[in-house]
Amino acid sequence: MDQNIFLQVSILLGITVSVAFVMRLLRQPLIVAYIVAGLIAGPLFLNIVHGEESFFTALAQFGIVLLLFIVGLTLNVDYIKRVGKVVFVGGLIQFLVTAGVGYLVMRLFGFTLLPALFVSVAITFSSTIIVIKLLADKKDVETVYGQYVIGLLIVQDVIAVLLLILLNTFQIDGAWYATLFSTLVKGILIGAGIYLLSRYVLPLIMKQTASSGEMLFIFTVAWCFGVASLVYATGLGVEIGAVIAGISLGSSPYQAEISSRLRPLRDFFIVLFFVVLGSELQLGEITSVLGPGIVLSAFVLIVDPIILYIVMRRMGYRRRSAFLAGVTAAQVSEFGFILIFKGQELGYLQGPELALLTIIALTTIVVSSYLITYSEQVYQRLRPLLDSLGREDGEDENREKTVYPVWVFGYHRIGWKVCEALAQKKISFAVVDFNPETIRKLGRRGIPAHFGDAADVEFLEGLGLDKAKLIISTIPEHDDQEVMVRFVRKLSDKPVIICSLHHARFMSNLYHAGANYVMLSHLLGGQWMSEVLKHSPWTKKTFAELRREQKEEMKLRYTLEVS
Repeated sequence: MDQNIFLQVSILLGITVSVAFVMRLLRQPLIVAYIVAGLIAGPLFLNIVHGEESFFTALAQFGIVLLLFIVGLTLNVDYIKRVGKVVFVGGLIQFLVTAGVGYLVMRLFGFTLLPALFVSVAITFSSTIIVIKLLADKKDVETVYGQYVIGLLIVQDVIAVLLLILLNTFQIDGAWYATLFSTLVKGILIGAGIYLLSRYVLPLIMKQTASSGEMLFIFTVAWCFGVASLVYATGLGVEIGAVIAGISLGSSPYQAEISSRLRPLRDFFIVLFFVVLGSELQLGEITSVLGPGIVLSAFVLIVDPIILYIVMRRMGYRRRSAFLAGVTAAQVSEFGFILIFKGQELGYLQGPELALLTIIALTTIVVSSYLITYSEQVYQRLRPLLDSLGREDGEDENREKTVYPVWVFGYHRIGWKVCEALAQKKISFAVVDFNPETIRKLGRRGIPAHFGDAADVEFLEGLGLDKAKLIISTIPEHDDQEVMVRFVRKLSDKPVIICSLHHARFMSNLYHAGANYVMLSHLLGGQWMSEVLKHSPWTKKTFAELRREQKEEMKLRYTLEVS
């Protein structure tokens, strides 16, 4: 039997790698390869998994626990606060509208109440793994729409966790109010106990284990499964325990290292999770839900982005950011499958809901990966249609643009020092930044500030950059700066444009686009240090004075930020 399992796992992984290689050539997310590999290994073709189904299901459950543990580990509510309440409000509206419309579609296809409710909620969640990876590949994580989408994913994660708690609370049999009261009491006691452990005991343990990477890894896995098992024993469900275990370590200074060490282990078990998912699909189930699957896939790919676009436009975001965010979120998440599996486990679902969601997931993931990759080209094709639906807020063809001699793109790192120098010289200037909180702070100080993206040509058109004498960009993304420089140079050769980079690899691109000078942070730091070494004595007094000046600068920056 042991040899049989070993052989099955080996063949299964071999199939998965082969399919993944093909999907990589087709530039598809690997999650598609895992589900296809499961289809091949399942009863439809080779029937490898069927003989040891309980074994593979247990391994898949490990993947769910580790996935939810890392979700809890990175569940950063402070991120939502930083991005702004619009993310929370927008995320909640998107969830309610998408679930409501999806529910109506499901009922039109004849599904009963509970299956329609489960599937409509499952398709509201976007895939965190896929979205973050594709945003990182495009280097769009720090853009306006990238920040919004990440905030939206966090809101969705919070909603998903709350739904899992509710599912474990409301059982088919028994008084729901008694179960709810019992769950609340258990939740409060477990939460208080884990909070005390994470506050007073965990820091001492982790301080000792963090000195060894292996010890930190072993302790983290033990903590994850230990807390999950404890919570499961109380009847709340292993999924909730995994999230609680992650949240308890989220404030640890070792959070980033823990997350990076666990990801390979999580990825391995998640592969098995989706392979098992694919292996459970039956040909009869697939054909019976093919029609609803195609319609709901179109809904996720077309209607869902439109809903998010309208929500973001109502919340004050520009057309480009709203469009790109809508396209980016147009696929089904891993949480959707966890939700359906939980419904089956509790007895709420007994039909082809899993096959239906799989069809939707495969279709939306494949199509959305191309839409995200070529989102800029799609936006430019659809821009005339979006323009016809209405102008941007404050956009007026007859309005004369305010002319500023200096524009500063990016305030956070280098930009604030540049702005203070301009203010001391009493030179009129304006700031462009993608952080809403920065815009509000600058507004309180009476500094003209515009919330927008340097890569949004439509946004740049309303600034009057061609009338400026000097444009200084301190944003880190080279491609965003290149878009801005090329846009300005199409209008005028007069403005002096200064850009900044962390490394020299893309320096020639910016010069070719029309930049007059490119600051390289490491060269500037080296030049400053060489001046200190050439003109100051190498004594402790010299560097104590430099440290004092540095502290004064940081105090000045803090004063500016809170003012």
